[in-house]
Amino acid sequence: MTCDLDTVIVEGPAFRVARVPEPWVWPDWSRAGLDGTFGNRWDDPEGEYRVLYASSTRFGALIETLAPFRPDLAVVAGLSEIDGEADSIEAGTVPREWFEDRLMGVAELAGIYADVGAAASLSVVRSRLAARAVHYGLSDIDAAAIRLTAPRGFTQEVSRLVYECGAEDQPLAGIQYQSRLDDHTSNWAIFEPAPGSSGPLRSLAVEPLQPNDPDVTRALSVLGLKLG
Repeated sequence: MTCDLDTVIVEGPAFRVARVPEPWVWPDWSRAGLDGTFGNRWDDPEGEYRVLYASSTRFGALIETLAPFRPDLAVVAGLSEIDGEADSIEAGTVPREWFEDRLMGVAELAGIYADVGAAASLSVVRSRLAARAVHYGLSDIDAAAIRLTAPRGFTQEVSRLVYECGAEDQPLAGIQYQSRLDDHTSNWAIFEPAPGSSGPLRSLAVEPLQPNDPDVTRALSVLGLKLG
């Protein structure tokens, strides 16, 4: 099945924070949930291919990875109403041990990626997945829905649509999408290639991730987090 999706070729390196020993290894199928996915936004709902997630900058990869440590928004709102010194208010905490088994991977991405936030791609998604959007309670399909409000079940179905839209002789390598945390960061969902196909990336470097890394310090500050 071919589709008139807007596509891009990645320029520049991609960055990924992941566990040792290899940041670009595909997740083990034994860790998949009962639905066949790993619980991520662009995973395959049919459990056929795996997906790696990467960002256009080191800082972008860090904020995407560290954001789950932020306290619940209701907690933040409650803390802001407490009288007293600001220093007495505990932010979300990232344990220093977290960095002990994390690496920053740098890679060169190959292949063609679907730009799901572009006009032509949104039109394809809207026409092909209209019924599914209604099922998930979406009033419309636009860039804001894809980026922010659509439930993961729906974006996983978008992932499947993109995967199936690639031609047999030129399958799409994955999805490019904008970060919901930073307008200046582009992210990629990298599809596992079919057996026998060429790999979608070439590892350039693997770096230890230290708590005193300047990008870590900046990401913690932006996210309102503290080191344990």
